[in-house]
Amino acid sequence: MGRLAVETVTQAPGIAYAGSFARAANPDTDVFDDIRELIRKREPDVIADFTLRPATQNVARAAVEARIPVIIGSSEWDEREREELRALCNEHESPALIVPNFAIGAVLMMRFAQEAARFFPTAEIVELHREDKRDKPSGTAAATARRIETHGGPAHVPIHSVRLRGLLAHQEVLFGNAGELLTIRHDSFSRESFASGILFAIRNVHKLSGLHVGLDALLDGAAS
Repeated sequence: MGRLAVETVTQAPGIAYAGSFARAANPDTDVFDDIRELIRKREPDVIADFTLRPATQNVARAAVEARIPVIIGSSEWDEREREELRALCNEHESPALIVPNFAIGAVLMMRFAQEAARFFPTAEIVELHREDKRDKPSGTAAATARRIETHGGPAHVPIHSVRLRGLLAHQEVLFGNAGELLTIRHDSFSRESFASGILFAIRNVHKLSGLHVGLDALLDGAAS
């Protein structure tokens, strides 16, 4: 995802690439191994973070403390860390956006599942990803389950995780009622499906205030 973000940004009109953060610095390709040095030397307007734990938490804190809007593409955040980041955003009056999935179709899948939740007494989620994906369940599946559970659906939504070679990112939300089944499914067949969401977030995250989760905050023009 980090490489995709760099490729997407460098090819996008109207966006200037300021540099990257990674484990090892490479001055020839504008890669820094210290996020605060990158901020100090390049003064970016937005930071898009696709690192893993614990780097993702450090990158987000550095961005917020520097009052730079940050987009977080890692799902390796627990509830306590999210609340700490929320407090930090409020303290520094700087926005942060945690994005479980950058595919617009996946965002709509979650929204449709939320809408269906109050009409069906039972629901389960099946998420299928590449064999080397670290988190189970995926951030998208966990976010979908939370939406269902907090919008009138069953109190606990089981999540089934599949990790197989050849897959990329796929999810089914199954709703059951007497005599009927509703299936809401989204498939990403290539990483290109995430590119438009990355650019959309980069161009609009500054409109937000505080911490938000999901591209919905931008799709609806929310900035509360």
